[in-house]
Amino acid sequence: MSTWITICDTCKREGWDAAAQPHTDGEALAALVEAQASGTPLRTRRVSCTMGCTHGCNVTVQARDKLCYTLGRFEPAEDAAAAIVGYALLHAESETGQVPYRQWPEGVKGHFITRHQPLPEE
Repeated sequence: MSTWITICDTCKREGWDAAAQPHTDGEALAALVEAQASGTPLRTRRVSCTMGCTHGCNVTVQARDKLCYTLGRFEPAEDAAAAIVGYALLHAESETGQVPYRQWPEGVKGHFITRHQPLPEE
């Protein structure tokens, strides 16, 4: 079962300037997360708009039959990408998707937006 990091590639942080920045903040964060996740069992994907615009940059960590989490308010930076991937690896190792707070990478603390319950079996 794969753990996915879904990255909103249309996210723009406050102050984003299209004339000065050729890529959105979400695109920049996606590239950093993809690089950090390379060589791990994690899967990444980019989507256009997760509707969390006031919390940009947004990512979702999700896997079938596990709790899923949306995190936001990240800067497109190496340390943020490393923390996101670090958390996703812990999520992947967890049977339920829940990771004890004491294990969270420092860089994800304060960035959780929502938690979603696994979908019920049909």
